[in-house]
Amino acid sequence: MRLLLLSLLCWSVLVGHGQEKRAWEPYLEQVLTVEDADAGTWQHTYDLLCDLEQHPININTATREELEALPFLSAQQVEELMVYLYRYGPMKSAAELRMLTTLLPVQRELLTYFIFIGDAKTKRYTHHELTFTTKVPMSDGHWFRYQLQHGDQLTAGLVADQDAGEPFFKGRNSWGYDFYSPYLQLNHCGRIETLVLGNFKVSMGMGLVMNNSFALGKLAMLQNLGRSTNTLRAHSSRTETYLQGAGATIRLARGLQATAFVSYAPMDATLNADGTARTLLTTGYHRTASELAKKHNMHALKTGGQLRYRSNGLRLGMNMLYTYLDRPLRPNTKFLYNLYKPQGSDYLNVSADYGYANSRWALNGETAVDGHGHLATINSLSMTAANGLTLMALQRFYSYRYVALDAQSYSDGGHVQNESGIYVGATWQLSSRWQLTGYADYAYFPWVRYRQKSQSWSMDYLLQANYTSDHWQLAGRYRLKADENIHRMRLALAHQWDCGLGLKLQCDGNYLAKEYDWGGIVSGRLSYDYKWFRAHAGVAYYHADNYDCRVYGYENGPLYTYNMQQYYGEGLRYWLMLRTQMSRHLLLVAKIGRSSSADKPATTDMNLQVRCLL
Repeated sequence: MRLLLLSLLCWSVLVGHGQEKRAWEPYLEQVLTVEDADAGTWQHTYDLLCDLEQHPININTATREELEALPFLSAQQVEELMVYLYRYGPMKSAAELRMLTTLLPVQRELLTYFIFIGDAKTKRYTHHELTFTTKVPMSDGHWFRYQLQHGDQLTAGLVADQDAGEPFFKGRNSWGYDFYSPYLQLNHCGRIETLVLGNFKVSMGMGLVMNNSFALGKLAMLQNLGRSTNTLRAHSSRTETYLQGAGATIRLARGLQATAFVSYAPMDATLNADGTARTLLTTGYHRTASELAKKHNMHALKTGGQLRYRSNGLRLGMNMLYTYLDRPLRPNTKFLYNLYKPQGSDYLNVSADYGYANSRWALNGETAVDGHGHLATINSLSMTAANGLTLMALQRFYSYRYVALDAQSYSDGGHVQNESGIYVGATWQLSSRWQLTGYADYAYFPWVRYRQKSQSWSMDYLLQANYTSDHWQLAGRYRLKADENIHRMRLALAHQWDCGLGLKLQCDGNYLAKEYDWGGIVSGRLSYDYKWFRAHAGVAYYHADNYDCRVYGYENGPLYTYNMQQYYGEGLRYWLMLRTQMSRHLLLVAKIGRSSSADKPATTDMNLQVRCLL
């Protein structure tokens, strides 16, 4: 262990010129909750932010759709940005962002990592990017990503991924990797706004019909104030939820766009004895004989589209998705919570989404029906006051009979089904340094859920305070899940010195009052940044009585590697990551960590990454 750490230190000190910082990562910790960490959907958002940092948007030529790709901007903020550029012309420096009254300080800072100030006719560039990441030994998993980028017009690439324990160049993986994702995307070609071939993602409206692009957690919802997302983009992530085929967005007239797509992709499923599918699987793990038997044993044909109109802040859209499964779904309905889960081979969903936004307030909503006429609707209203106060209210009703295989929207139960509720939240920027955030969420579940014997309800409250100065950051959070009597707390303190040294201390805890169980984690992180060299080190001590009061710890990782650790029991975790860039074209990253607990043998993990840019 000591030899490995010493070797990493020596290797990093000997080389380097420039360094990628990814200083936007604390944003994720600020808006993540336990449910977000469990769901795993933030990998999509993390990959998107990594991509945008590598290929920032020219703010002076950005389209509304490109700005809406930034998950932390609200409809009001996008609208104010577009109006500002229309009235005053191209920005000359990032300092002009201070003229936008709806942008909070944290959002202004975040925005600077994903945009640049360029001329209206910025010279186009072409570069090739190859990233290879492996665990040590390689049998623990490795992946690579190649991408060709030509300005903002062309993106093409290939992602390949191998999880630990999966066969490599043998058995059912005779072509090498277990997962491949080829993709090509063209933008701004005449009337064609976007054209995608290969693997891609689609998000329509507020996600009642289809959304496989963005996470919609409770705190993140307060950042974007419930706005809709309408995107068609290539799938350059290692996550195995995607469409496979072709799609296009075409500009029909001023303010009027049409999107259409078709996909035929394999899926993993657990089968019944009669050959029907009992459950659909999205983990992507194919390690054992049992998991390999479930690999790509059914296919899904999906086709649909959207007609969208925009004018002076008004937005109207119609969405449709038809899905055909070559094996019908037959869940085990002996359990009542499965009675209204998707069944059969054919699925149709249609919705209308609507909204209006100006620089002060915004209305967003979507109402959908499935092929049997069952209803789902979600609507939000947000307002930004002059004193730095932002208010939001969101209502949703998802019938327990409503079925949509690709729906993903705001919910407490994790599904666009069997839920109705009211969410109210507020963000108050008391000054340039102090910010208060809070929400209250009530949800009612009329049908039986997993681990519930009858209809149920949920009450969720959160209050968070943040203090930010030139060198200090202080954050505190308290959350209560009243129906389960679970209390969660967080206190974090960070300091950044001018010499490039940074320190963060954080304490998270939760208490399950019904069982008198508790869990907690105390962690510290140290970072150092000096021109060509950057280092991160962290240590965490955790104690959790059982899995139900588990705790989480976020760790820095290589590019495109979202790393949220989950702990229960008692133990210690410490890690070190070093990054250096040998030239403008070559980035090297190494990370090593060690975990020890009272009831398990100590384990060591190591990651290496090489990124070439030509």
